[in-house]
Amino acid sequence: MVLGGEKGTLRQSVPGITGLLFGSYGIWLLLAQLTRWVDKAQLKQASGLWGWSVPALFALFLLLVWQMLVDGFAVPPVLLPSPTEIGSAFAGSLDMLWQDFRQTYLKSVLAGYIMGCGSGFIVALLIDRSPFMQKGLLPFGNIMSSIPIVGIAPIMVMWFGFDWQSKAAVVVIMTFFPMLVNTLSGLASAGKLEQELMRTYAASHVQSLLTTRLPYAMPFIFNALKLNSTLALIGAIVAEFFGTPIVGMGFRISTEVGRMNLSMVWATILVAALAGSISYGLLTLLERRVTFWHPSVRAGKR
Repeated sequence: MVLGGEKGTLRQSVPGITGLLFGSYGIWLLLAQLTRWVDKAQLKQASGLWGWSVPALFALFLLLVWQMLVDGFAVPPVLLPSPTEIGSAFAGSLDMLWQDFRQTYLKSVLAGYIMGCGSGFIVALLIDRSPFMQKGLLPFGNIMSSIPIVGIAPIMVMWFGFDWQSKAAVVVIMTFFPMLVNTLSGLASAGKLEQELMRTYAASHVQSLLTTRLPYAMPFIFNALKLNSTLALIGAIVAEFFGTPIVGMGFRISTEVGRMNLSMVWATILVAALAGSISYGLLTLLERRVTFWHPSVRAGKR
């Protein structure tokens, strides 16, 4: 009887699985055709918005397949909620998500990001002419980069308390050395011909720095800014796992996981992903404005 019931269930599930496969393949073909149409029409060259069309179509495909698989296989929400369930949790908790976003991003991330990147840039300028300081700081930076966040965060909580200041301190540590290393590498990338030309004009160190070496370093600096925009968000969220007021994205994730409310967990992850993506995109646009002269920008690779 059990075997027969299992066979009957299997027979009933085969058409559903087949439908899911054909439906996914059909959606894939449709989106692939739209992508080819965008490329042939060269619309992405007419407006910057079209450059995001292919990733947007692929994301839409993933969401549709995700929804179909969860519904088709009746996956429990405690294991994997569907996109519609996540959207419902997001729409129904906007005020709470905003409070978490303000605590984590507007306080911890932005404060730590500005202090970490700013101090890394300033220190790079100060030690630019000191090989001794460079050889002393850079290995120390490698050591600090190898220390996991879970080892730094509890110490910062003990030093600076449970509020956003301790999370900002973690972000400072995570963003300082990438900016320092990239700025030093960028300053060293200036061409010898340009530097010799500045010497023939008897330019001072500051004049050479502002007119030649710093412009050459800008692509490296923006690489550090974009990398740190992601590291800062990850660091602040993970740091909130080790003590925080009853607000924040890290606090929300750890709390809702304990309640088996994965829809809310994914809604919080969605907020973090949107914040990180928007920050990265804004920095990319600013980079194109500042380094418009760079070959990679003129070739459309950045």
